[in-house]
Amino acid sequence: MGFSSYSTARTAGLVRSGAERATLVRRTYSVVFASVLLTVVGAWVGLSNESIMQAVARHPFISAILWFSPLLIARGARVATPQRLGLVLVFAFASGVLYSPLLYVYNARQPGVVGQAAALTLGAFGILTAYAWTSRRDFSAWGSFFAVGLLVLIGTSLLNLFFQNQTASLWIAAATVLVFSGLLVFDTWRIRNQYGPDEYVGAAVQLYLDLLNMFLAVLQLLGGGRRN
Repeated sequence: MGFSSYSTARTAGLVRSGAERATLVRRTYSVVFASVLLTVVGAWVGLSNESIMQAVARHPFISAILWFSPLLIARGARVATPQRLGLVLVFAFASGVLYSPLLYVYNARQPGVVGQAAALTLGAFGILTAYAWTSRRDFSAWGSFFAVGLLVLIGTSLLNLFFQNQTASLWIAAATVLVFSGLLVFDTWRIRNQYGPDEYVGAAVQLYLDLLNMFLAVLQLLGGGRRN
């Protein structure tokens, strides 16, 4: 499971016109697209260089710290938007490198499974995004509900590290898809109703993390729950 972070949007920066909303949407999804593209590039770099994959596999904790550090720095209150955007894009590239050994293992066992997982994830992303934008429902309660679900998932995933139960891994992966699908709808609703015009970087990070975690869970389901 990847990382996820949720924060309350500042009400002082609320979008107040159609033009502002259009700008917010354009900027947000541009950053999401660029992040996904850089993740693919990072994965390609890792898969193309055996020494990089071996270094990541041998030092997972150090790799995770290096991967997560740009996002932590980007969350700083004193970091300007251009620098924050750059750090987020570095984080996206590092995500591809970090997960390249996992992609290699899955694709070696089941050729084509990574592409299938990517196609299913992007399809679900499109459907859920369209639903969140066209629905007139108030999704504000979904945030706390699925945030609790995320905490439960993290707890059960940590427990399963000790038991190594493949059936439990599949159930956890299925629940992960459900939780991040709900969070994707909630985060999209926040873009429409809560985020301000200058908060596109934070909004894009939320969507990117939803998408990343959904992809990893779908990949695990298609791969039969094996992650070693």
